[in-house]
Amino acid sequence: MTHLFRTLFWLAVAVTLYFAWSPQPPQILPGDKYQHALAFAALATIATLGWPSIRWWVTAALLAAFGGLIELVQAIPAIHRDADVHDWYADMAAVAVALLLSHLLLRLLRRRDRES
Repeated sequence: MTHLFRTLFWLAVAVTLYFAWSPQPPQILPGDKYQHALAFAALATIATLGWPSIRWWVTAALLAAFGGLIELVQAIPAIHRDADVHDWYADMAAVAVALLLSHLLLRLLRRRDRES
């Protein structure tokens, strides 16, 4: 099952990069910050399910770097996008919530497996 989530994770990374670096990205949700939150919550959740043994703070650090990279690339004038530190804040808030919830879910699933 982890192989499925690992594949989904890399697909989600590709979709996130497409949305982040396209000059005219499609609008799925009303508001840029909601789109950032959705993307990074999905990435954090899928990463947790794909690599359940990795510590939460490692996942958080890697996604923080990924979000920072996106904003740095958006600052390049040729990309025709605008970098915004508030986008990164939205990314990190979503990562924090998603990691908390996904790790709680993993803990519950492991407890259920031990009891069965």
